[in-house]
Amino acid sequence: MDKTGVARHWLAVVALVTTPCLAGADDGALLDEARRVAAAVPPQLLSVLQQEIQKGGFEGAMGACRDFAPQLARKASAESGWAIRRVSLRNRNPKAVPDEWERAVLVDFDRRAAAGENPANLEHGARIDEQGTLVYRYMRALPTQELCLACHGSAGRISPAVRSRLAELYPEDRAIGYEVGDIRGALTLRRPVPAPQPQ
Repeated sequence: MDKTGVARHWLAVVALVTTPCLAGADDGALLDEARRVAAAVPPQLLSVLQQEIQKGGFEGAMGACRDFAPQLARKASAESGWAIRRVSLRNRNPKAVPDEWERAVLVDFDRRAAAGENPANLEHGARIDEQGTLVYRYMRALPTQELCLACHGSAGRISPAVRSRLAELYPEDRAIGYEVGDIRGALTLRRPVPAPQPQ
């Protein structure tokens, strides 16, 4: 399949899976709750990263990012009741590969950003039937910040020490070549919900 065919395929998938289905009266409350949970996670990670950068430079902070980010997601999941993780179309961590629904939303985020929407405001929530289990799913884009470029930027922005550490920690890394404002990935939340009651 050529690039045009691939693009058409993903646009069709986006149209299919990003359309909210089985909407319930409480979808607004679910969206608000998901937003609050998602908004609390990145600042905590950024704070830890800044501390680790001051202690051991960017190459030292990579270990904290690798270890602390999943711990933070697990803690937030346990406290909130939402399953939380980070995903990316160009993942660094092999556990950050998106599923089909997440991939379609990420493709749509890229399309919307290219059309001029502010990447910091990109989000999507939907009630989905997953093989008989009703879940509410939410994603918020994670735009690349200036701080991120030391580890995720172009080859010229990444120091030899960081490149060496990346090769050690992530031998199959795909998460370089970003510019400020590019969508680095997304925070993704998922929670089972009760079926809507008939009116």
